[in-house]
Amino acid sequence: MDITLTDEQRIKILNSDDIYGIMQQVLLRENKIDQDKEHFWVVGLANNNRVLFIELVSLGTVNQTLVEPMEVYSLALQKRAVKIILCHNHPSGELKPSETDKDVTDRLIQVGIIVDVLVIDHLIISTKSYLSFKDIGLLGELEKSTKYVPKYVLEERMRKEAEAIIKRKNSIEIAKQLKRKGIANGTIAEATGLSLEEVAKLRVKKANNIE
Repeated sequence: MDITLTDEQRIKILNSDDIYGIMQQVLLRENKIDQDKEHFWVVGLANNNRVLFIELVSLGTVNQTLVEPMEVYSLALQKRAVKIILCHNHPSGELKPSETDKDVTDRLIQVGIIVDVLVIDHLIISTKSYLSFKDIGLLGELEKSTKYVPKYVLEERMRKEAEAIIKRKNSIEIAKQLKRKGIANGTIAEATGLSLEEVAKLRVKKANNIE
């Protein structure tokens, strides 16, 4: 269900306080109908972080709501949102993320990477306060998770990491060879892609042996 927004609510989101100000109003409005149930919303943002839409994607029980990636991302893709904020309430008022909350966020983060609509925060709210996954560092931890990363994506990541390691090793060897010939550090850095500081730290002997 698409939430009707006022012009005042179509603001540019700068921090978690901004989104909570809007979602608190939405929660108080919807609580008149289902005040003892968990609601799960998706907030779609434009590239400049302006609110495009707020969609209620799931209405659950007193302590749980089921969320499917297709429901979360379908409207985001239709309305050309480039990032989203997840938001759900805890009727109990307890703001601590449950393991289910973390798992749902983990899954949606990984799907978002694939469809190129990034999850930039997840708020747990009550009528009086909120908790931001981003603010407490939990979003960053979940972004590193590989639980829901497809096998082919992991393999591609490992391939790129291996290529980067080989490329760097080759660059260092080339830099050492140039340094032995007395080439200026700035020229070496430009030729190899290493930083000037990295080149300066390389130590070589004029002979063929490397220190």
